[in-house]
Amino acid sequence: MPWVLLLIAGLLEVCWAIGLKYTEGFTRPLPSILTAIALIASMALLSWAARSLPIGTAYAVWVGIGALGAAILGIVLFREPVSPMRIVFLGMLLVAIVGLKVTGGGEH
Repeated sequence: MPWVLLLIAGLLEVCWAIGLKYTEGFTRPLPSILTAIALIASMALLSWAARSLPIGTAYAVWVGIGALGAAILGIVLFREPVSPMRIVFLGMLLVAIVGLKVTGGGEH
């Protein structure tokens, strides 16, 4: 269950990171409120997952999911630059996230 919470927390991190773009500096009320809700929920779920998972692993996976998801959505939604090397490094980030789950994710 902690890994499910952590996955959801990471996905919510993607939501609030992308949401920041839509808030336009927190001048748009609805996107600002939704971004704040996603941020709070993401951190709460990370906190709950960290009760059972090592904090270093939980935090690294949470940040990794958020960074990977935000980078992918940045490419898709905002037409951010994409290059073969950027794809390679995003792939390496994915491998690192999976590697942390497989090797360092023991519940304590």
